[in-house]
Amino acid sequence: MPPRTEKDRKNPRLPPEVTRLLYVRNLPFSITSEDMYDLFGRYGAIRQIRIGCDKGTKGTAFVVYEDIYDAKRAVDHLSGFNVANRYLIVQYYQHAKMSKKLDLKKEEEEITKLQEKYGVSTKDK
Repeated sequence: MPPRTEKDRKNPRLPPEVTRLLYVRNLPFSITSEDMYDLFGRYGAIRQIRIGCDKGTKGTAFVVYEDIYDAKRAVDHLSGFNVANRYLIVQYYQHAKMSKKLDLKKEEEEITKLQEKYGVSTKDK
């Protein structure tokens, strides 16, 4: 595990979006949890890794670090990293943003159902 840099010690303030929980996309479908621990463990102690396994979550994972600075280093070094000819997308997980996306999908589905129920079309005639 690389030691904290001098910059980390001097500037303990991090941007508000930085969290210990990372959301990883564009993973190869064949990646194993051992591969994930080897790759992400280089940057610090990991509390948990969850790899998506069903149709909607395959190729994604959540990585939880023990220390927020380790998570920041992982994002800085692994965003765009090539694994099995796939470039990783590593982001800080933002619960509020993800829940807004889910709420928006539910609202769109509800509007579509109401449009079908009352025979309303949004297409231009």
